[in-house]
Amino acid sequence: MTYLELVNDVLVRLREPVVTTFNETTYSTLIGKFVNDAKRQIEDAFAWNVLGQTITLSTTSSTYSYSLTGSGQKFQVQDVINATSNVGMKNIDFVSMNRYQNFSTPINGIPSNYAFDGVDNNGDTKVTLYPRPDGVYSIPFSLTVPQATLSADATVVKVPDVLVAQNAYARALVERGEDGGLSSSEAYNLYRAMLSDHIALEGTRYPENQEFVSI
Repeated sequence: MTYLELVNDVLVRLREPVVTTFNETTYSTLIGKFVNDAKRQIEDAFAWNVLGQTITLSTTSSTYSYSLTGSGQKFQVQDVINATSNVGMKNIDFVSMNRYQNFSTPINGIPSNYAFDGVDNNGDTKVTLYPRPDGVYSIPFSLTVPQATLSADATVVKVPDVLVAQNAYARALVERGEDGGLSSSEAYNLYRAMLSDHIALEGTRYPENQEFVSI
């Protein structure tokens, strides 16, 4: 569904008139807020495949700090590799990376470690590599990145739209109060059951979601 279709889906459930743009009325604008709140909650609940994207760094000799352009700050890491050298990159802690970079003379070579270190002026996460690259390397970061806040009628939501609609509907019921239909708690419990079913279904396609290792 598009953003506008989601807003209208919730309005229909509330027995309210549909609109031709999400901010046509004060109430439809409020429902639009609930739709975005619902979208964010669903995105945080699971590493949805539809949100997967690869951000590839192309290194420059001796440059060891890079921005993951487009990553923002709320992402999950699925895998990071040095595709040029066929090396799996290891995520090390900030303290270790800081000492590698500042104690003695840093090594230039094939990058095999990374650590996240702050954000740039655009709000994208920065990453530090070690050893410091001694040439050009292609380093793909396979990430799960939340979709940007919905702000245009025609934008299609990426996560399951039925979950977004049900969650936003439950939120709207909380705001409006009981009106003879579903209670807000009933609507939210229905949403939770639907979310669980969707996660279970998607999880069957990815073996990593079915393995539990004791530590």
